[in-house]
Amino acid sequence: MVKKEFKAESKRLLEMMINSIYTQREIFLRELISNASDAIDKIYYKALSDDQLVFNKDDYYIKLAADKASRTLTILDTGIGMTKEELENNLGVIAKSGSLAFKKENESKDGHNIIGQFGVGFYSAFMVADTVTVISKALGSDEAYKWESQGADGYTIEPCSKASVGTEIILKIKENTEEDQYDEFLEEYRLKAIIKKYSDFIRYPIKMEVAVRKPKADSENEFEEVHEEQTVNSMVPIWRKNKNELTPEDYENFYFEKRYGFDKPIKHVHISADGAVVYNAILFIPEKTPFDYYTKEYEKGLELYSNGVLIMDKCSDLVPDYFSFVKGMVDSEDLSLNISRELLQHDRQLKLIAKNIKNKIKSQLQSLLKDEREQYEKFYQSFGRQLKFGVYSDYGMNKEDLQDLLMFYSSTEKKLVTLDEYVSRMPEDQKYIYYASGESIARIEKLPQAEMVADKGYEMLYFTDEIDEFAVKMMMKYKDKEFKSVSSGDLGIEQDQEENSSAAEETDNKDLFDYMAGLLTDKVTKVKASKRLKSHPVCLSAEGELSIEMEKILKSMPNNQDVKADKVLEINVHHQVFHSLKDAYAHDKEKVNLYTNLLYQQALLIEGLPLQDPVQFTNDICKIMV
Repeated sequence: MVKKEFKAESKRLLEMMINSIYTQREIFLRELISNASDAIDKIYYKALSDDQLVFNKDDYYIKLAADKASRTLTILDTGIGMTKEELENNLGVIAKSGSLAFKKENESKDGHNIIGQFGVGFYSAFMVADTVTVISKALGSDEAYKWESQGADGYTIEPCSKASVGTEIILKIKENTEEDQYDEFLEEYRLKAIIKKYSDFIRYPIKMEVAVRKPKADSENEFEEVHEEQTVNSMVPIWRKNKNELTPEDYENFYFEKRYGFDKPIKHVHISADGAVVYNAILFIPEKTPFDYYTKEYEKGLELYSNGVLIMDKCSDLVPDYFSFVKGMVDSEDLSLNISRELLQHDRQLKLIAKNIKNKIKSQLQSLLKDEREQYEKFYQSFGRQLKFGVYSDYGMNKEDLQDLLMFYSSTEKKLVTLDEYVSRMPEDQKYIYYASGESIARIEKLPQAEMVADKGYEMLYFTDEIDEFAVKMMMKYKDKEFKSVSSGDLGIEQDQEENSSAAEETDNKDLFDYMAGLLTDKVTKVKASKRLKSHPVCLSAEGELSIEMEKILKSMPNNQDVKADKVLEINVHHQVFHSLKDAYAHDKEKVNLYTNLLYQQALLIEGLPLQDPVQFTNDICKIMV
């Protein structure tokens, strides 16, 4: 028997396919089962045009058998089989797929889809096997043939006997090494796990002899282990069933079975698209954040199937980052896979599916917000921060998609409200959407800077997430209404008689404020009479784009640039403290120095900023007490 060389450019090509194309050895079983499924599909196709051929689905299956003693794993199918020439052409020529050729010949026919697109999946068997033997008998043939190879050195083909039509692939599993344990591919539990992961939805039964515990005959309390043949795959995926047949519990069970999370999903979306691109999808909106969600370790993405065969655990290209919390799967026959079927070519079909999925998620969230407010708020408590990151990232490119999904705590409603709800309540004379930033709602409610806005009866949004202010800065406005911080230099509130009085005080006390600003050089840009303070003596405001709260957040980050907001010290000229300050300026400059430093330190404490010299501050407090 003459050994034949592979008809490829070089032995190195096969070696590369075996050792480099696939990232995980377990993929070999997915590939061989997919090929077996294709072989059965080919009979189905032929039955469509051959009246003499009857396709009874119950007669077709795939079977696995592991023999630890001989270290062999057999994958058997009752498919169309291969002639000697087909063995030669399909297995002797690397990267020639019989399935792909068959699919092209039968494109006009209705029926099952052929999975195979490339001819290299078969050779993944050499990742785990020293020797691969293929015994096949073709439909309509009386002869069977055996193809055998030990890898890149070539293969042999010889006649053999086989009773029924179909193919058997026998893998002689490699011996264990110090680095690699090949025994796992002879273990029942491991084979079942691989099938469940990659091939659970192959449309034909995948059978195995499995060990089960059963009561012994004539005994109620004693059990024995027996082996019986079982179908170990589900075959019909939930996403191909009619939605009317499914209950909410069916979707929840699928969520738990796929281990998408340990929580109960708030909502699911079942998509069956049949347009420019054909695909099925089931998406879930979780209730709770995974423990690692806001860390670098979290990996987003949906499971990707091609005709029911798992291609990728997490396809990140299917969901935008701001919807990375969505779990689920997509199954399509239109995807352009790369040679290993583990990765995608970035093509038009993928982009279309991703765009459709994004719109479906957005639509579902909008419906949840409108019709199930309590459920939406529960979702928002977990993932609202991610939506705000989405607004901020990519220079605000996604704000149109996300702005109506945002919610913030309202000073007047005492609950979360949307931007649309806020704007709908704005008085006619209100120019801006006002907000106040701080570490907590309780702390924001005590901010001196908010007094004037509150006195006007204007609603304020409370920003307690570090991303909030950055997000609205990127948005700039909502429905033509600009955002305005209560700590900004100009609140845009029309001056009344009292404010005109403050302006006069500013002019009258210019020398005092200039003197105080001189004492606080490099700390504040200026000192001025406040138009916003009512009961508090002092506060800090900010000029420019960078707020004091943003400064605090940026300083807390690693490798910060020591950025600083342009701070203004505002003095309430109607407060008793100011009268003491003014009197000191007239009679005791040393006291002015003391009061100025104390007022500045108080303003820092109100803002939650650190004191530069706590010891000096306590000493100054003691000075005014004696």
